[in-house]
Amino acid sequence: MATGLLRLPNRRSPPKLLSVSLLILVPVCVIGIFTNGQKISYFFRPLWDKPPTPFRRLPHYYSENVSMEHLCHLHGWSIRSQPRRIFDGIIFSNELDLLEIRWRELNPYVSKFVILESNTTFTGIRKPLLFASNRARFAFVKEKIVHGVFPGRISSPGSYEDPFVLESLQRGAMNGLLLSAGISTGDLLIMSDTDEVPSPHTLKLLQWCDGVPPILHLELRHYMYSFEFPVDYSSWRATVHIYSPWTRYRHSRQTDLIFSDAGWHCSFCFRSLQEFVFKMTGYSHADRVKRMDFLNYSRIQKIICRGDDLFDMLPEEYSFKELIKKMGSIPHSTSAVHLPAYLIENADRYRFLLPGGCVRHKDFTTSP
Repeated sequence: MATGLLRLPNRRSPPKLLSVSLLILVPVCVIGIFTNGQKISYFFRPLWDKPPTPFRRLPHYYSENVSMEHLCHLHGWSIRSQPRRIFDGIIFSNELDLLEIRWRELNPYVSKFVILESNTTFTGIRKPLLFASNRARFAFVKEKIVHGVFPGRISSPGSYEDPFVLESLQRGAMNGLLLSAGISTGDLLIMSDTDEVPSPHTLKLLQWCDGVPPILHLELRHYMYSFEFPVDYSSWRATVHIYSPWTRYRHSRQTDLIFSDAGWHCSFCFRSLQEFVFKMTGYSHADRVKRMDFLNYSRIQKIICRGDDLFDMLPEEYSFKELIKKMGSIPHSTSAVHLPAYLIENADRYRFLLPGGCVRHKDFTTSP
């Protein structure tokens, strides 16, 4: 009987085109995930993160020529026989222009301006004491200023220290500086960064009314780069406190109450590109500088005028609806209404903060 040869099944080798495609696509995908991991993470944030507990918003009533007694009554409070003292406590880095606008606006209501600066950034980079060297600029409130210097730490080359630790230590040092400034129980204390500016009428209301909650967050309208780019009302970290022996200086959530429409928060609102780079490399989120070309002056200038994100990041949102709504450039605004009065009175000096003033100087110069 004839025997046939046993034939093995025919195994076709993968097409060369598929193999080549996989060799190209797999490394490209790996590199793409590695370089855009933060964007991918932020895009899917609604799936892996939960939003914080919503604030309970307190309505804010104000109109010109309305009596303080009536305004207090509208908020469910009562008028005081005399105003509270107000202490404005801020951690200062390099925001000289915003500091002057802030103090000019709040001067009629504030008893003491308490300012703490350090000889290093939060990331451990040595920095000059900019307020101390420009103190003459603030002679208009020289009797009210209480200035302190926090001894920072210089980072060693190649080492890493969590910048939030140094930031926390500096904020903690503010407690002692406030006591040396003479703060006492019942005074009103503002805890905020330099660029988080309460409106004057908000302070006047809280100063003259009894029944104000002991701690209130301030809802500030958030702007980016200048008042030409209004973002939203998401700024909440600024707080006001009726001071007590248990009050501690912080920049985090301290209550569920937030007072609506209480001022302005102007982020990265600098006169020069050099100041942008200084903050990008020196503040607690300096890890967002993923590449050195992020610090290129021409790149930063284009981003400022377009209203794009300095760090090429997606919005930090907890729902796809809000994330998609805020993707892309911040829309330009041509309105300069309801802004700090000192800014409008000195518009020529602060043109870079107003609509149409997006072009910046390259290097830092003191304001004229």
